Amino acid sequence: MKDFFKFTLATITGIIVSSVVLFFVSILIVFGMLSSSESETQVRKNSVMMLDLRGMLSERSQDNPFDIFLSEDETTYGLDDILSSIQKAKENENIKGIYLQAGTLGIGFASLEEIRKALADFKTSGKFVVAYGDQYTQRLYYLASVADKVLLNPQGSVGWYGLASTPIFYKDLLDKIGVEMQVFKVGTYKSAVEPFISTEMSPANREQVSVFLNGIWDQMLSDVSESRGVSKEKLNEAADKMLMFYPAEDCLEYGLTDTLVYKNDVRNYLKTMVGIDEDDRMPVLTLKDMINVKKNVPKDKSGNIVAVYYAYGAIDGGSSRAGSEEGINSDKVIRDLRKLKDDEDVKAVVLRVNSPGGSAYGSEQIWYAVTELKKEKPVIVSMGDYAASGGYYISCNADSIVADPTTLTGSIGIFGMFPNVKGLTDKIGLSFDAVKTNTYADFGMMGRPLNDGEKALMQNMVNEGYELFVKRCAEGRGMTTDEIKKIAEGRVWTGAKAKELGLVDELGGLDKALEMAIGKAGLEAYTVMSYPGKKSFFETLMDTNPGGYIQSRMLKGKVSEIYNQFNWLNNFENYDKIQARVPFELNIN
Repeated sequence: MKDFFKFTLATITGIIVSSVVLFFVSILIVFGMLSSSESETQVRKNSVMMLDLRGMLSERSQDNPFDIFLSEDETTYGLDDILSSIQKAKENENIKGIYLQAGTLGIGFASLEEIRKALADFKTSGKFVVAYGDQYTQRLYYLASVADKVLLNPQGSVGWYGLASTPIFYKDLLDKIGVEMQVFKVGTYKSAVEPFISTEMSPANREQVSVFLNGIWDQMLSDVSESRGVSKEKLNEAADKMLMFYPAEDCLEYGLTDTLVYKNDVRNYLKTMVGIDEDDRMPVLTLKDMINVKKNVPKDKSGNIVAVYYAYGAIDGGSSRAGSEEGINSDKVIRDLRKLKDDEDVKAVVLRVNSPGGSAYGSEQIWYAVTELKKEKPVIVSMGDYAASGGYYISCNADSIVADPTTLTGSIGIFGMFPNVKGLTDKIGLSFDAVKTNTYADFGMMGRPLNDGEKALMQNMVNEGYELFVKRCAEGRGMTTDEIKKIAEGRVWTGAKAKELGLVDELGGLDKALEMAIGKAGLEAYTVMSYPGKKSFFETLMDTNPGGYIQSRMLKGKVSEIYNQFNWLNNFENYDKIQARVPFELNIN
C-alpha cells in the first residue's frame, strides 16, 4: 500500500510538472510566432510576390490563434492586406512580378474586381503578372485573366460556364415538423422571406435575380474580353460548351489560357520572366511576407488623418442582442463614429460598408451617427460586395457613395417574421393556457398563431419602418419619396445599375472613395488610418469561441447555407423582429 501511494504521488507530480513545462513551452512558441510575424521582411533582388489563393476572403485580416487547427483551405485572408501588398510590390524595385496560384477562394464579385484592378494597376509599372492553376474556379479565372500569362496544367481545366442562383426552400420541411412562418413585409421584391413560405422563387424575385445575374456576368465578360482579346460572343460560346469537361488544349484554342505547363516547371517559367537563369536564386514572398514589407512612403508630419472605418457583416440591434460578437455591432459603431466626429485630427472619413443588412432598428441608429458625423467632416461610403437593405440604409446619407459595378446594393424594404409552432407543439403533446390582464399581454405566446389584431400591429410596424427607410434614402440622395419608391420595393441592384438610378454616385473601389474624401477635405498632406483598431493576439484568444470559430470556417457551400438559415431560426428570439436585409444567403454559383 505504501508503494501504491508512492507511485501515485509520483505520477500526479509528474503530470503537474509536465503540464507546467508544456504551458511555458506553449507561451514561448506563441511569443516566437508573434515576434516572427512582426519582424520586417527584407526584400532581396529578383524577388517575386506569390498570391496563393485558397480559403476565404474577409474585408480585413485578423490573426486568430485557432487558425492552426484549420487546413490552408480554411485560411482567411484580408482584402486590405492583399491590396496593400500589391501596392507595395509595385513600388519595390526588387520585386519583379506577381505570381497568382489559383486554388479555391471564397470571395465576392466586387472584391474580385478590386483585386483585379489593383493587379492591372501593378502592370502599369512594367512588371509582370503570371497566373497558374490546376483547375481554375470561375471566379479565380476571372481574376487570373488580367495576368500577362495564364498558365494551365496539361491535365487541368478552367471553370467557365456562366452564373446561376439556386436558393434552397424550407417550406415543405417546416410544414412537416409543424412550423408556419408568419410573414409581414413591404416590397414586392423583398425575397428574404421566400425560402420559409414558398417552394420556388416568386416572379418578381426571379426577375430581379435574372437582371443582376446578367449584369454581373456582362461585367465579367467585358473584363475578360478586354484582358484576353477574346470576343464576348466567343466567351459565351466557351461557357455554353462547359470547357471544364474538355481537354486542356480546348482552353488554349478558345484563348482562355496561354501555356500548358506542369506545376513543377512553373518556377523555371517565372525565372525566364524575371530574366535570370534556371540556376539563379529567385526569392518568393508570400502574402504574410508582404504584410511585413515596409511601405516606401515618407512620414507625414501634418497630423491630418483620413479615417477608413470598416463596417462589415450583418447589422445587429445593439450589444445585448444577437450578432454582437460578429458582424456590425450597432452600439460599437455608434461609439466609434462619435469618437471620429470629435477627433479634430480626423479630417475626412471613408465608411467601408460590406453588409447584407440586418436589424432595422440598428440600421436607423447607425444612420443617425453617420448624419451627425457628416455635419463635422466629409463622409464618403465605399461599398464592398454587398451594401444592401440595412447596408444601404447606413450608407444613404453620406456625402457621396462609391460602389463597384458588381456590388449588390439597394434592396430598400422591410420585413418581419414570427414562427407559429402550434403544429409542432400539438405533435409532441404540449398544451398551453393563459391568464391576462390586457388585450395583448400574451402577444407572441408559444403554441398559437398571431390573431388578427396582433397581425395588424406587426404589419403596421413594418409599414412605418418602410416609410422611414424611404424617407431616409430620399433625404440622403436628394430625391423625392415617390422617386425612391419606384426603385425600392426591396429590389436588389448592381452597383452599375444603382449609379444609373441615382442610388450611387461613382463606380470604383476603396481607392476611389479615398481620393474623393481627400479632395472634399482639401488635403495635401495626410495619413490614412484604419478603424476600428484590430484586436491583439491575446484579445482574439480571449474573445473567440474555438468550437464556433472552427465550425464556421469549415462549413462551406450548400451546407453553410442550410446551417446559417437554421441557425437564424434557432436563435430567432435573440434577433430584432423587424429586419432590413437581403436573403440570408445570396446564392450565386
